[in-house]
Amino acid sequence: MAGKIDKKAYEKRLEELQTELVKLQQWVVAKGLKVVVIFEGRDAAGKGGVIKRIAEKLNPRVCRIAALPAPNEREKTQWYFQRYVAHLPAAGEIVLFDRSWYNRAGVEKVMGFCSDEQHQDFLRACPEFEKMLIRSGTILIKYWFSVSDEEQEKRFLERINNPLKRWKFSPMDLESRSRWVAYSQAKDEMFAYTDTKHSPWWVVNSDNKKAARLNCISHFLSQIDYQDIEHEEIILPDIDKKDYVRVPINEQSFVPEQY
Repeated sequence: MAGKIDKKAYEKRLEELQTELVKLQQWVVAKGLKVVVIFEGRDAAGKGGVIKRIAEKLNPRVCRIAALPAPNEREKTQWYFQRYVAHLPAAGEIVLFDRSWYNRAGVEKVMGFCSDEQHQDFLRACPEFEKMLIRSGTILIKYWFSVSDEEQEKRFLERINNPLKRWKFSPMDLESRSRWVAYSQAKDEMFAYTDTKHSPWWVVNSDNKKAARLNCISHFLSQIDYQDIEHEEIILPDIDKKDYVRVPINEQSFVPEQY
């Protein structure tokens, strides 16, 4: 899907895909599936926008977003994968990781937050860790969002200049810009070790945000062989107000703004 997408066409297609996501959710619950979707990529690549569109029409008790902060001092002493394991799904759940254990192969490696030994140990251990997840019955899907340096700069400037988006910009974003090549090298090395037959990476070209959202959601739906669950007809009963007398209470109200 290339070029600009008409807003109405985009919204119509998004609604269709979100309807299918609801069907997928119902199938996941009915069959007790465990689904993990990982979203990685450069800063401002559009990961958050896709995650939002996937989750916004789904039951938050079924579909959760895991966006972990930097590890605290205690977590730094744990087995590296330990704090991520705590967020993995049980049967009938979908977890969307807004960044994941792959932090060690990206930001931690480039910014010097881990040693070379820790980085190499992660690259060796990660494919085995993911094999364990898949053998345990977890469906694991990994997306890498690719954005050009020109488009990233445009989005960074928008964040800086728009007060509604200013919170999205952090000092780490500046570092990521100045270390563009280092991040590219880290990503290539990560792919060399972890783009495996049992757990491949799927690359999403995200210079066009709307196209990226539609393409990613469509692909995600294609990765799980789900079916529409038939529901029994629901008939709303009448409300029985017989013998009910409302007791007056002091209720606080507010004066609404006039529009």
